Amino acid sequence: MKTDMEDIDKLIKETLSEEEARFYDDLGEQGMYGMLIGVFKGKNKWILVIMNLVNLAFFAFGVYSVVQFFSTDVTNELIMWAGSTFISLMFVSMIKLFMWLQMDKNVLMRELKRLELQVSSLSGKMSD
Repeated sequence: MKTDMEDIDKLIKETLSEEEARFYDDLGEQGMYGMLIGVFKGKNKWILVIMNLVNLAFFAFGVYSVVQFFSTDVTNELIMWAGSTFISLMFVSMIKLFMWLQMDKNVLMRELKRLELQVSSLSGKMSD
């Protein structure tokens, strides 16, 4: 399967101009770190920075809650600290889920751009 994709990529690059070929190369597969850094580029990077700061705060509060949970013997306080740990971990999980969804959205947009480039390349080839 991989050779078929490489052949298709080679055919597409042959039909593109030099500038379009560079753009097509930039749309290639990214690693995990590239996708993570890509989340912080674009229009919504400010909200993602704020969400990560909030995520750190909730994580720190979760760690503090766990420490307090193990240092008390009163049942009501045990329930309170266990609940606050659970809530803080839920917030951390939801923010991480949002980040993963943003990464997935960026990957889908990249693939759509590749498709658009392929369609424009084919339509230019057919009109010649």
